[in-house]
Amino acid sequence: VFQGRILVRRLVGQETRYEVEVKTPYRHRFPLVSREYVWVPNTCGCPPLREGGEYLLMARQHVNYERTLNRILLQEDGYARPWTPREDRLVREAARHC
Repeated sequence: VFQGRILVRRLVGQETRYEVEVKTPYRHRFPLVSREYVWVPNTCGCPPLREGGEYLLMARQHVNYERTLNRILLQEDGYARPWTPREDRLVREAARHC
């Protein structure tokens, strides 16, 4: 779970790749750097993320069977909400209990 700002949206084959500036990592099980690529396995724009927008994203690490591909994946039904101070407060409160 992290707060990020969408820098660039690009269609790559049958997937969408977002370049994201990681602003605040809340809870993560894999290391995040200041800029990451977040992949969505479709080109329809689901979930709808606009360039320049800030979002609270809950993504997962995806490693293929051959262990040659390691990326951050945001599924179509993944959690992606526009970032607000309220979202920030809710995530920080939940982190104390998890």
